[in-house]
Amino acid sequence: MENLQLLQVTLQALSSLAIAGGLIYAAVQFRSTRKAQLVANFSKLVELQYRLREMRVLHPALASVHAHDVEHLHSEREIQEYFLNLMQLSLFEIAWYAHDHRQLSDEYFNSWVRRMRQLAREESFQKMIRNPSSKIMHDDFETYITKLVNSAAEPAG
Repeated sequence: MENLQLLQVTLQALSSLAIAGGLIYAAVQFRSTRKAQLVANFSKLVELQYRLREMRVLHPALASVHAHDVEHLHSEREIQEYFLNLMQLSLFEIAWYAHDHRQLSDEYFNSWVRRMRQLAREESFQKMIRNPSSKIMHDDFETYITKLVNSAAEPAG
């Protein structure tokens, strides 16, 4: 009789642990799914912004629709270079955000960082960054990219 009670208590404990484990697993999965959806939503918004920038690269005359965006740009070539650099920045912003939310590996993100350091040394990229026109970016990304650009501009040594 005592062995039967011990068996029942043990089975109830195992059953309770299994239920608790299942709930914990479900919570972790829900959190991971939510994080992935957050990154997907962010990526989609930046992708749409990318498309608007692409239209201005392909058709520079459209850039003047928002006069503030082009007030410091004096030719179609400058408009194209400005928005092409912004497109590159958009792609990097997606990589940065995904990495920040642990959806992109360090090694892959670091390859982006190396490439962005190279781009940051380019005159057209420097002009784009210095241009006071609005650049819609995540605030933390703007801080990150400013530091990255400033460190890339410093002489090595």
